[in-house]
Amino acid sequence: MQEPVMTGVRPPQSNVRVLAEAIMMIALAGTLQLIKIFSLPQGGSVTLGSMIPILLFALRRGPKAGLMAGAIYGIVALYPTPFIYHPIQFLLDYPVAFGALGLAGFIQKQPLIGVALGIFGRFVAHFLSGIIFFASFAPEGISPVTYSAIYNGSYLGVELVISAAVMFLLVKRRALKTYL
Repeated sequence: MQEPVMTGVRPPQSNVRVLAEAIMMIALAGTLQLIKIFSLPQGGSVTLGSMIPILLFALRRGPKAGLMAGAIYGIVALYPTPFIYHPIQFLLDYPVAFGALGLAGFIQKQPLIGVALGIFGRFVAHFLSGIIFFASFAPEGISPVTYSAIYNGSYLGVELVISAAVMFLLVKRRALKTYL
């Protein structure tokens, strides 16, 4: 029997390894979600970087795995403080919004842009949900579109800064070279 020749090409990662990594990142994100810096009254909060594990996973494993892990994390995110008013709102605010973090996987070679894309995708889902389902919360004289953009942008903007700062530090220290 002849020994295989090593060509310098890495073999594909096993599904078990990717699944185990996804579970670990979802658990870490769920734990970080519990450390809230501040919360808004109709949902949404600034956390201690709860999106970073999902963003890192998407950057490491690509968009397909990232979208799936994000969607599962969206369901896990329901646990501490669920805000469910309608089945479509549930989909938009949880699996779709958090699944959108996996969009970062489309831009693996530029992690900071990937982080921005993933969080922007999450913003779009919450923004649409805000317009459709939470328009009644808009103060008199302010359009639901403006209200939803300000409301969701207020906490996701801070989350973007936190996530981008951590990612910047990881990139600067070349810590992602180990993973990407």
